[in-house]
Amino acid sequence: MILRRLARPMLAAIFISGGIEALRNPAAHAEAAKPLLDTVTGMVGDRMPAQVPTDPVTLVKIDGAVKVGAGVALALGKFPRVSALLLAGSIVPTTLATHRFWDEKDSAAAKNQRAHFMKNVGLLGGLMLAVGDTEGKPSLGWRARRATRQVNKRAHELGEWAHDAGESVTETVAEAPRKARKALAGVLPG
Repeated sequence: MILRRLARPMLAAIFISGGIEALRNPAAHAEAAKPLLDTVTGMVGDRMPAQVPTDPVTLVKIDGAVKVGAGVALALGKFPRVSALLLAGSIVPTTLATHRFWDEKDSAAAKNQRAHFMKNVGLLGGLMLAVGDTEGKPSLGWRARRATRQVNKRAHELGEWAHDAGESVTETVAEAPRKARKALAGVLPG
């Protein structure tokens, strides 16, 4: 559909440009992310695996690479749901780290940060729609419910067949002595 071909690149553009900027100037972005990272690493502490980077510059570079890669994939329509999910996962910490309007002392700066925060919330909403977009195909949930109904229907049919077969066997077993006596009556004497 033409709407998706237009909307996906439009949605992806801000992530691609933001990711490129983060890769070009990671130190500035790391400085903005540092308060949030300090809070998170302070809460998690020793429970975090040693392989997880905690250096703000490294994390900003990883985030920038995710934004560029997933943004390009979304813009091109390649794995759009996964791409949108990656971008949604990226925008949440970015928003919480860089648009902390509640920490601003200056009312003009707080107002500006609140506007950026709300813009990112809107972008997150758009990404959530993209994550759920099945392009007109039935969703996985619908397919799973349908498959479950079909399995239940087949199981019910099989149960009915087994019940009918059981009744037939029961009737046959019940009639067997009478039929045997009748058959033997003509062969055996008196």
